[in-house]
Amino acid sequence: MTDLTSLTLADARDGLRKKSFSAAELTAAHVAAVEKARALNAYVLETPEHAAEMAKASDARIAKGEAGPLEGIPLAVKDMFCTAGVRTTACSHILDNFVPTYESTVTSQLWRDGAVMLGKTNNDEFAMGSANETSYFGPVHSPWRRKGSNTPLTPGGSSGGSAAAVAAQLCLGATGTDTGGSIRQPAAFTGTVGIKPTYGRVSRWGIVAFASSLDQAGPFAKTVRDAAILTRSMTGHDPKDSTCVDLPVPDYEAAVGRSVKGLRIGIPKEYRLDGMPAEIEKIWEQGRAWLKAAGAELVDVSLPHTKYALPAYYIVAPAEASSNLARYDGVRYGLRVPGKDITDLYEQTRAEGFGAEVRRRVMIGTYVLSAGYYDAYYLRAQKLRTLIKRDFEACFEAGVHAMLTPATPSAAFGLGEKGGADPVEMYLNDVFTVTVNMAGLPGIAVPAGLDSQGLPLGLQLIGRPFDEETLFALGEVIEQAAGRFTPQPWW
Repeated sequence: MTDLTSLTLADARDGLRKKSFSAAELTAAHVAAVEKARALNAYVLETPEHAAEMAKASDARIAKGEAGPLEGIPLAVKDMFCTAGVRTTACSHILDNFVPTYESTVTSQLWRDGAVMLGKTNNDEFAMGSANETSYFGPVHSPWRRKGSNTPLTPGGSSGGSAAAVAAQLCLGATGTDTGGSIRQPAAFTGTVGIKPTYGRVSRWGIVAFASSLDQAGPFAKTVRDAAILTRSMTGHDPKDSTCVDLPVPDYEAAVGRSVKGLRIGIPKEYRLDGMPAEIEKIWEQGRAWLKAAGAELVDVSLPHTKYALPAYYIVAPAEASSNLARYDGVRYGLRVPGKDITDLYEQTRAEGFGAEVRRRVMIGTYVLSAGYYDAYYLRAQKLRTLIKRDFEACFEAGVHAMLTPATPSAAFGLGEKGGADPVEMYLNDVFTVTVNMAGLPGIAVPAGLDSQGLPLGLQLIGRPFDEETLFALGEVIEQAAGRFTPQPWW
């Protein structure tokens, strides 16, 4: 049954429909794989009994001819998504043993379509991080290793657990959240496909909030087709989320394999960074060649305000985080550390409950929102955000259908190698991804090759608002040309 874990989601779906194997067998194979791979620390909570029950119900529906689009498909859920009756902590000590009584919209739609939950995956605390090192449950280890080295590598962050689980074949797909690149960067680091849909395309209801104007949920998958299948189930209007748009949900899978002939692909000159590794430039050049060979037209474009995106992001995101995290006070739910009065209780609880990176961002956010600094920092960052958005709009109005860029400035780095003395060093990992969140656009990371040390490198495609279909069509071209990449098990 271990062979079942190597299937793509699409292949597993077809096998279940043909009754080549049962949902119970498929789930059992993945449960066994998860148990054997605990050295990765990809899951913070395994739910094998729950998964077995859901698989049994799936088999009953398949037998009756009532199978949903994801019937019997075992998935993993990032620990930022509230799951009814199943512990949800955002990987923070302050949410110790919090068990929601409600289900997030995204996960409820996955279960509606027949998916099976294997467990909750590890992430940076409150999704704040680029290496999955800030989690209260410890770091995730990438299933990848450099050639001839046993140095533990990061799977990226904040959705490192989901990315590692998909790459190591511990699930057929997983949910993630992306505030500044937290789906696309881990996908690039682990050789998986990750898409951040347009802001408002996927409901945020029931997802633990980091920065509400930037957060967006999306899937991790083994292939572009699998990502398209999951995206369709995750999207749709939700009246419980005022930022969720009421637009028809396309058949994203139908866009996979669609011709890209005649599409104009922008190559932003601002993404050519000083000191960028030659291998990143080479893979970017290779991606351009693949799209050109498929009939796309490549055009040079300029996004002049890109250089301000990272500093603006690290003002807007912490500001919103400081507001969102004010609710964790030890009074209503989660951790409570007694104090001599109510103020002391707040202080003691938050000091013990939040990790160092979360405290840093809350303090930065509170500072930039404070009297005397609001105009100098927060308001200025919001104005820059508007200019960043206008840069993209100008390119799209000029006839550009999508843009091709590197996904990350390097391949995966070793755990503990960055950000120790200087947190800005870690923040620079988001340099290619934050613009997409600041402008509210869709972005997909697709594996494009391996570096000289045998580690995955990814390319990023940025699309027009609510035009994820074009990204899936273009992503399929890159995937077909580059092939798929799977790590050799060491765990």
